Formats: sequence, C-alpha cells, structure tokens
Amino acid sequence: MLALAFLMSLAAPGFASPLDQAAELVAQAQHDLAKGDGIAAEARLRQAMGQGAARAAVAAYMGQALIAQRELDRARDWLAPGVFTRHTAALGFRTLAQLEQMQGDLPAAGAAFDRVIALTPEDPSLWVEIARLRYSGGEHMLALDAANYAFQLDPTDVRVLELRGQIVRDQRGLVAALPWFEAALAKAPDDVSVLGEYAATLGDMGRAKDMLAATRKMLKLDPGNPRAFYLQAVLAARAGNFALARDLLKRTGDKLETIPAALLLEGVLEMQAGNYVLATEAFETLVRRQPANEKAKLLLIRALYQAGQYRELVIRFAGDATSVDTSPYMLTVLARSYEALGDRQSAAPLLDRAASTRVWIERDAPIAALLAGGVTDQVHAEEARVAHSGNYNAQLAAGDAQLALGRGEAALERYTLAARIRQPENLMLRMVAAYRQAGRADEAAKLIEVFLAGHPKGEVAIRLAADLAAGAGDWRRARLLLENLRDSGAERDVRVLTELSLAQLRSGDARAAEASAREAHRVQPSSPLAAQAWGLSLAALGERRQAAAALLSKAQLLLGETPAIAEGRAQLAEKQEG
Repeated sequence: MLALAFLMSLAAPGFASPLDQAAELVAQAQHDLAKGDGIAAEARLRQAMGQGAARAAVAAYMGQALIAQRELDRARDWLAPGVFTRHTAALGFRTLAQLEQMQGDLPAAGAAFDRVIALTPEDPSLWVEIARLRYSGGEHMLALDAANYAFQLDPTDVRVLELRGQIVRDQRGLVAALPWFEAALAKAPDDVSVLGEYAATLGDMGRAKDMLAATRKMLKLDPGNPRAFYLQAVLAARAGNFALARDLLKRTGDKLETIPAALLLEGVLEMQAGNYVLATEAFETLVRRQPANEKAKLLLIRALYQAGQYRELVIRFAGDATSVDTSPYMLTVLARSYEALGDRQSAAPLLDRAASTRVWIERDAPIAALLAGGVTDQVHAEEARVAHSGNYNAQLAAGDAQLALGRGEAALERYTLAARIRQPENLMLRMVAAYRQAGRADEAAKLIEVFLAGHPKGEVAIRLAADLAAGAGDWRRARLLLENLRDSGAERDVRVLTELSLAQLRSGDARAAEASAREAHRVQPSSPLAAQAWGLSLAALGERRQAAAALLSKAQLLLGETPAIAEGRAQLAEKQEG
C-alpha cells in the first residue's frame, strides 16, 4: 500500500515533472498572447526552456511574443530558421509571414504562406490572411479569390465574415456591409476587431449613438484600445466638440501614427484649436505618404495659409495652379498668399479663374492631365499588360486613358473590373462620365442612385442625386437632398448653398431661398454664384430691388448672361411695371 501511495503522489501537482511544468508554462504563455501581453508570454516561455522545453517547441510562440513587443529583429531570430515542431509549424510559418509583411517583404511573406498551405490547406483563417497579403501587394483580384475560397471553407468563421464585410463595404457601400459585421458579432459578440469595423461603419452611416455604444464595449473589453478612442474622436469632431476630440485622440498615444485617417484627423483638430504649425506637420506627413491625396493637400494649403507661411505655400503649390482642373479653393488661397506677399499681379488671374469655375466635379476625373501628352501611345503600350491585371489602380488608369480618348464603352470595361474590387466616390464619378460619354445617361442615373443607397452620407453622391432630381424637375427631392447635405457639415459650402437656394425657390419657398443665398454671399462675398442666387431670390420676393439688380449685375460680370440672371431681371422689370 505504501508503494502504491508513493507512486500516486508522483502524479500530484507538487511533484510534476519538469517537462510537465514546461508544458503548463507554454500553455500560460499562449493565454498571455491571447491577451496581447507579449512581455509576460516571453517570460513564461523562457521559464519553460529552463524546465527543458526544446527551442523548436517554443519558437513560434516566442516569435509572437516578440512581435507583440515590436521587437521584430529578435522575432526574426526565432522564426526565420523555420525550425518548429510538427504541432507548431503551421503557426510558426504564419507568424513568419506576418513578420515579413510588417517589414515590407511581401514575396517572402508569400513564400512563408506557401509553407503553411502545405500543412493546413483548408484553414479558412489562413486564406483570410493570404487575401490580405495579396491585397496589400496589389494583387486585388487574387485577393478576392482567396477571400471567396475562405468563405467556401467556412461561411461562419468570424475572420471570414469580418473580411467579407470589409470587401462588401468597398464594393457596395456601408448599408450592404453592415449585416456581415452583425453576423460576425452574432458568432463572437466580444471580438474587438469586428466591433471596430462595425463601429466605423455605423459612424459613416450617421448612426452616432450606436457607434458610441460599440466603442464603449470595445474599451470595456480592451481598456485603452486605440481604435476605439480614435472612433470616439471622430464622433466628437463630427459633433463639433473639438476639444474632446483632441483629448480622445491623444489617448491613442503613438499607436496610430502610421494610419492616414488618424493623421488627417489630428491635423484637422490642431487647425480647429488654432495650432496651425502642428496642423501643418500632420498634413505634411500625410501628403508625403499619400501624394495623390487631394483632401490632405488642400488641408495642408489651408494650414500653411493660416500659419502665415505664404512664401512656402506659393513655392510648394504655384505649379499646381497651371492645371485646368485645379480646385477653386486652391486658386483662391494661392491668390490670397500672393496678395499677402504684395504680388497683386500674380493674384488677379487666379481669383478670376476661381470665381468663374463652375464644374466642381472635374477635379475628381483628371481627364485633362491624361490629355496632356502621349495618351494614345500609353493606351497601346499598356493594353496588353492591363487586360489581365487584377490590380485596381491599373484598371483605373486604363479606364482614364480610354475616357480621355472619348471611348466611353472601353472605359466602362476597365472601370467595371475596378469596381469588382472597390468602388469609391472617384470611381463612381468616372463611371458616370463614361456612361454619359457612351450615350447611356439612364444607366449613369441608376448608378448614382445605387451608390447613394449604399453611401447615404456620401457628399458627392448626394450632390449628383440632387442634380439629377433638379434636371427631372423634382425640386422637392433636390431640396431635401441638399438640405441634408447642408445640415451634415456643408453649411459653409457656397455651391451647396446656392444650389439649395435654387431648389427652395423652384419648390415655392422664396423666403428660404433668400436665406440660403444670403448665407452663401456672407461666406464668400466674391462668389458670382452666390450673387446670382441672392439677386434671383430677392427678385422673386420683390424685395430690395436695387440690391437685387446690383447683385445680378455683379454676377453677370463673371458668369455672363445666364438664364437665372435673365429671369431675375425679368422679374424685377415686371414688378417695377406693376
């Protein structure tokens, strides 16, 4: 009996073998990793090796622990040799692929994933990671293929559903994406990553309360989560509480310093606080990383102007003013900078161009730049390469070239392929232009309505839909759309206000039309569109006839004799005779 009792005591916790203790430490390290605590995980793994665990048995987990600490070179020492146990090999090579992606070596990441595919070919979460790798490498169609395969393997996997929601959001808009994130949360209500996607989508849809609830849950599950604070900062900024927004954004520390959207928000908030130099630094960083980001460029221009850096502004952006599709805002700020430097001769033509610019949509379809030279040669040289390309930007550029040559149908072929990957506002605008060029205006109108349904807060889509409604004589709908746009943050947009004034006037509310036009003129007294709208609305009311006549004359100097000016003058003459 004593011998039996002794043998049984060896199995008790206090007498566990070193290897058993090592196994327990590795299990605890995995739990630490699940919580994101790389430091604790590393300590336990080193203890496990002290208890006899082989290096190959802990290498994959040690790589994860060091990546969590941003110790990438040390992580490579554990992962790059590729020495793992049979049970940890798939994890080890997946972690190596993650490391290669973080250090920018996408081919090496792909090679690591090939090793994982050989071990676990039907793991849906693996194919999600492969889809993300391909997307970041510009292999957009292949990324969609990988995402579709992941969905075929397991349509209920949380990571698969999350990726599906992101893809649908890019392709078809916010409304269509929301059910995918909701389905993922039904499977995993406490998944912080999915909650972040869900919250961001709700916010862009204008559902502020629901977004706030989602971010609060994120912070409850993961105190200090930087994305939750960022989303709350966006929400506060949209509500006009810029002080709170700055405070919330500061809580993210430096964890979002590489995220373009966070840089954009930081710059806007610093500008609102009057810290124009700090705003300039944020926008400079963003423009350097994304040279084609027009919004960031315009904000940088504004920050430089507000900071009084007129010479720097002129040196940096005077060349942009030579383009035919330069925005009126850029032209105006450049002109004011020249004036501040005492160079009125350079300022005058820029102000004239800004005042007479009517087509706000042109800057989103840079056809003029393509026409500048060599388009036909470019098309012939690129057609064969692009024909089978799965890259979004390649299809977009090929479509732009075809559109510039007047080949609307050929442009649509390329744009349609690009839209299978994602369909942002600027692609929608290009497709509208191509449909109209191809004589398919009805389909252009349908595309606008479909896009608006998926992006109910999209400024460009609302403007286009309002323009369509006005063209069809549905002034009531045009007015509702433009009032929604004004109330969503465009209350200082002169074009929105002048178009709204006309819609209000045509729908029988001259008093509201006069108020909108007067506000447009207050915001930008030099605008001929504002002068025209205010003069027309005053003429319709029969009030302040001299002021109305002066405003219409002012507008005519820059716009010429428009139907609206002729209408206003006819009304003034009729009321004078009466």
